[in-house]
Amino acid sequence: MGSIDGWPQIGTEVLLPRSELRAGGSAANTALALRHLGLPAHLISAIGNDELGRLLQAQFHGVRTDLQICDRPSTVSVGLMHACGERNFFTTHGHLEELSCEYVLAHLPPASSQGAIVLLTGVFLLPRLRAAYLRLLQAIRGLGYQVALDTGWPSDQWNDTNLALVASWLPLCDHLLINELEALSITGAADLDTALARLALASQPEASIIVKTGAQGVTGLQAGQRIDHRSARAEIFDTIGAGDSFNAGYLAMRLRGGSLAQALAAGCQAAVAILQRFPRSAIVPGELAGCLQQDGWTAEAA
Repeated sequence: MGSIDGWPQIGTEVLLPRSELRAGGSAANTALALRHLGLPAHLISAIGNDELGRLLQAQFHGVRTDLQICDRPSTVSVGLMHACGERNFFTTHGHLEELSCEYVLAHLPPASSQGAIVLLTGVFLLPRLRAAYLRLLQAIRGLGYQVALDTGWPSDQWNDTNLALVASWLPLCDHLLINELEALSITGAADLDTALARLALASQPEASIIVKTGAQGVTGLQAGQRIDHRSARAEIFDTIGAGDSFNAGYLAMRLRGGSLAQALAAGCQAAVAILQRFPRSAIVPGELAGCLQQDGWTAEAA
């Protein structure tokens, strides 16, 4: 919903010009972005055992889904867009409290091809899954997958416990997909250069470390090569899911054997194309497949 120019006085009502009720959550956003790009996806997640859960399940036509039905109300998130482009989220606990490691592994088959990737997202919203996350990562790698991780922001902030958890996960990740503030917070660095260096030391030697820098674009580091890719400028109302849309384009190009530079460009192009559309429910499956075309892509190497 949006946009608002400032927080209203308590007890008042505000009329907003735009809203859209749609499937949300970082995993869902990425799966739907892949559908927009005309690519298959397999979403393993959860829904509540209520009318909203059934509404949520119906949003994924054309996407393979395994959704754990939890005996709890569906998690709901209200995103309020500010006129400056920033946003706030108000999210209930709901069904996300129940998604388990056992359910995920029971519905994840062995990798069918070399280089197949599992993307893990929203870990700090999934307490039962987070408790077994190290075992989950090890099992995913054992099934023949590469691991991509988008941590998200913990609601209890980057305390010592959360920092220690991320430190234990990094050596098992092939693709780390985080934003700049997360990179600085995880590493305790004062600048992006230092954060990248520290993340590289904590990760496996061939890992791709991707740091999304908002409207500026994205920075990637792999095997000592750093690439900065500037995103195209665009007028965007709804920035929710920007990082998830980037993840879809980036991973799609990686699955096609694309280089780091190509994958960064594809991620940015996919994010811009998807975010410019409102409402997103009007996007036809496969309509944005052109985002994965390589002609004209450029990247700056540093």
